[in-house]
Formats: sequence, C-alpha cells, structure tokens
Amino acid sequence: MARILAIDYGLKRVGIAVTDKLQLIATSLTTVETTGLLSFLEDYLRNEEVEKVVIGYPVDLSGNETDATPAVKKFIKLFQNKFPDIHIVTIDERLTSRMASRVIIESGLKKMKRREKELVDKVSATIILQSYLEIHNR
Repeated sequence: MARILAIDYGLKRVGIAVTDKLQLIATSLTTVETTGLLSFLEDYLRNEEVEKVVIGYPVDLSGNETDATPAVKKFIKLFQNKFPDIHIVTIDERLTSRMASRVIIESGLKKMKRREKELVDKVSATIILQSYLEIHNR
C-alpha cells in the first residue's frame, strides 16, 4: 500500500503529516514554508509512494469559506496540474488549530516550545489525517 499525506495549508507555513504504509497511523512529518511547498512535495513524492493527499479545507463555524479558502483552492489546482495521478481529498479543518494547541498543552511541553507555530501546524496536519483515517476506516 502507498502512504496518505495530509496538508494543513497556511499562507506562511504548511504542516505535513503522513501515514505508515498500511495507512493505519498518522504521524507528523514536517513544517514547510508555503513558498517551498511544491519543491518539498516533488522531492518527497519522488522517494515515497503516496496514493492520496488529504488537504484541510478552511471554513468558519457556520461552514462558510474563510479568507484562507481561495489560497487553498489555488494550491489544489496547482497540485492537480503538477501531480495528476495523485487523488486529492479535502476535509473540514474547523477547529484543528485549537485542537492542536490543546494537544500540545496536554503533552506537557514547556511554554516556550508550545509557542512554536510550526509545532501547531504539524499537529494540525496530523489531526486532519487522523480524522480522515477514522472516517474512512470504519
């Protein structure tokens, strides 16, 4: 089996998570500057078999698109043009950053480490991927 990759797309940074080859466990992979995302993905996809990419889709609490939604849509189009053989799935990412912050606080990390935005982005991507796995492995 191939891996599933998850992307928590942001205007500055992107959190990335990935499954194991059996698609059972979501693990945070890295955080990448948004400007370097396509280059990172080219390198990663050259070395790892990925069958699907799950992208967090930003909506507000009412389910309406947010200011970040157009950037995510634009990235999805770029990704589809660059990697047409990889299936893309979007998943509602409402509250993932809050959930990630809570997970980080509960993990017992020191206050300075908890303030790192990159950590929140990686954990958010992992939550997005874990949510996808839970929905589709029932």
